[in-house]
Amino acid sequence: RRYLVIHGDIFDLVVQNARWLAHLGDKAYDFAIQMNRLVNFFRRGFGVPYWSLSQWAKQKVKNAVNYIGAFETALAAEARRHGADGVICGHIHYAVIRENYHGIRYMNCGDWVESCTALVEHEDGRFEIISWTDPLLQTLPVPSVAARAAA
Repeated sequence: RRYLVIHGDIFDLVVQNARWLAHLGDKAYDFAIQMNRLVNFFRRGFGVPYWSLSQWAKQKVKNAVNYIGAFETALAAEARRHGADGVICGHIHYAVIRENYHGIRYMNCGDWVESCTALVEHEDGRFEIISWTDPLLQTLPVPSVAARAAA
């Protein structure tokens, strides 16, 4: 399969058309990250797993949901324009794999800071979203190559 691999920021209508709103959003995001650290400091103290405040806010706000949908549609259209089977992107920090999204496979890796996610491709060609907050991943052994490098 052929994939368009792109960050996605050039499809962000806020960045393109309302720079001041993008800067305001950037400051709000920075504040949410700081609050997230504080919230998770207390959550760790109570033995509660990691939780992303900014990820929760994005999912709860209707405009954010509409924005994500418009972003995904624009990226799917761009992949189609390039004759690709799918698109792999980032930028909006919302990890998802959508099969047959407007005829295109849409994959967003999320991010490693806010939602602690990554997109991986297995040797057999399958894609998967992984999260370091997954308890199973935290119990996996360190690969021998990494263990030797650390020694």
